[in-house]
Amino acid sequence: MRQLLLFISIIAVGILFLSRLFYLQVYDSNNYSLFEDNAIRKVYDYPKRGFVYDRNGQLLVANQPSYDVMIIPREVKPLDTLEFCSLLKIDKATFVKKYNRARHYSPRLPSVFVSHLSKEDYAVLQEKMRKYEGFYIQKRSLRNYETTIGANVLGDIGEVNNANIRRDPYYKMGDLIGKQGIEASYEKTLRGEKGIKFIQKDRFNRNIGPYKDGKFDTIPVQGKDITITIDAELQAYGELLMKNKRGGVIAIEPSTGEILAMVAAPTYDPNILVGRARSKNFTKLYNDSIAKPLFNRSLQGVYEPGSPFKLMNALIALQEGVLTPEETVTCYAGYKYGNRFMKCHCNRGTRNNMVTGIQRSCNAYFATTYRKILDKTGSASQGIDTWSNHAQSFGLGQFLNNDLYVGQKGRIPDRDYYKSIYPSTFYSTYTISNAIGQGEVATTPIQLANMAAAIANRGHYYTPHIIKHIEGETLPEQFTKPKYTSINKEHFEPVIEGMYQVYKKGTASSLQVKDIDICGKTGTVENFAIIDSVKTQLTDHSIFVAFAPKDNPKIAIAVFVENGYWGSRFAGKVASLMIEKHIKGYITRRDLEEWLLKHSLENEYAKPYSGEPFKINGYTSLQIVEEQEYYRLKKELNRIKKTEN
Repeated sequence: MRQLLLFISIIAVGILFLSRLFYLQVYDSNNYSLFEDNAIRKVYDYPKRGFVYDRNGQLLVANQPSYDVMIIPREVKPLDTLEFCSLLKIDKATFVKKYNRARHYSPRLPSVFVSHLSKEDYAVLQEKMRKYEGFYIQKRSLRNYETTIGANVLGDIGEVNNANIRRDPYYKMGDLIGKQGIEASYEKTLRGEKGIKFIQKDRFNRNIGPYKDGKFDTIPVQGKDITITIDAELQAYGELLMKNKRGGVIAIEPSTGEILAMVAAPTYDPNILVGRARSKNFTKLYNDSIAKPLFNRSLQGVYEPGSPFKLMNALIALQEGVLTPEETVTCYAGYKYGNRFMKCHCNRGTRNNMVTGIQRSCNAYFATTYRKILDKTGSASQGIDTWSNHAQSFGLGQFLNNDLYVGQKGRIPDRDYYKSIYPSTFYSTYTISNAIGQGEVATTPIQLANMAAAIANRGHYYTPHIIKHIEGETLPEQFTKPKYTSINKEHFEPVIEGMYQVYKKGTASSLQVKDIDICGKTGTVENFAIIDSVKTQLTDHSIFVAFAPKDNPKIAIAVFVENGYWGSRFAGKVASLMIEKHIKGYITRRDLEEWLLKHSLENEYAKPYSGEPFKINGYTSLQIVEEQEYYRLKKELNRIKKTEN
């Protein structure tokens, strides 16, 4: 009996083991991962990133070969550290730091030890790599920028961090990813898909060939080429005009929402963020807390819009029926409310209707208009919501749902916003600064350009976007479907006529371009900063919005120049020249061009001032750039002009 029991037990244990083995081999094979098998080496084959072209087919971004030294820490054998460091052009301390970093990431998985070897360094090192077990060379592509412009548009690529890896397991330590601009926005499109080879190793850790004859190997899929909406020549021209200035410029094609130019000043050459010098150069740009070259002012700069916002108040007033285009308001060199007075440039006793109010940028006219909007129902607390909703229908005070990597929401205040300040009710005079685009209103340059495009289209706009074409794909509906404002189409004509008169007779009459009917609006915004705990007034900001031609518009533009004095002083000149450049393809007003090249605002940024400004050559607080800088800009301008012929 005992013998039978022992026999049955042996059979049962055997069946149990066989069953478990069968389960692991057949049913649970999905849990087995080649990536976890220490006897198999994984070698990634990186694809080439997609090329980037401008709207006219000019190649902006291509690729160049790069070589990385990879490490598998557990496979590293004793080596001549000093010789290896000499070949890699690093010191021993750096070697130890990189080794510890790789080991902390994973002792058995490969990671980048030294990236971006030059062709020359690769040639020297390749011959000696057999001496350094645990290290090998991996080829990949780096970006090759075929231009020196558009750094804020194009962005750059850099090594992934732990957060990138946690968000997307596709990435491994040492992989490259788009960090800014379109490289980040269209990372998955441009990057392609990595291929991988599985190499079988023997018990001595030597490679003996492809695992299962390469059955599980995959080939890389090259990234897709993309065409962006930017006009490279217009972008280069805008960046040149904004040299020695700070601010943002956005130009949009109203009929499509395509961004023609996106200038953030100051800018930098995108090529400096390529290769082994990337980290050093990026740190230098990042630590520049004064000029902030990495800060995209055209998308992230939040400013009070100033007088261009008067156009919005005019449209809202017409939609709400609180005044007609013909009604007049008398200006007494300003607007008096309570014991306060809002100054204006109009002569005392000037009577303005809507067209002349826009033409002369009359503060009294728009203060009256704003109060009528808010007081329509007898409650400014309710009226502010109506006003806010209309403004937001133009994309103001909100993210535009575009394909740009960064941005800011801005602010269009409503009743909820003011509750913390005025818990119960408030009167329209409390927020009167909103009438002239100051106070609590805050916008970005791209929002103002989009507002100008909506006005140019007489009531609708297309989401501003940077992508024009993706290889083998169609654009999403969010960029091709129009978005309608809350203002009826018929109300736009008197406002557009007022903008046209700004150029013909008003505050921008000196900036007319022959044979182009431009509609625009100047803006001058007070600029304050806290200096030594004291609120100090600095030089005003210069703003300009416009579109052209008046009928069938081809371009809508917003220009913001920090410390630029008044609207037509700097921003208006930049806008006028860029409009002519886009529509005609060449410049007729060379004097205007020369003026912008010669004049810098660097002294305004070097130190804040208060009180009476000083004068140089008759120009208030303007610094004439040194002759060497002037001729450098002239040389760059001549290069751009060659494309006009």
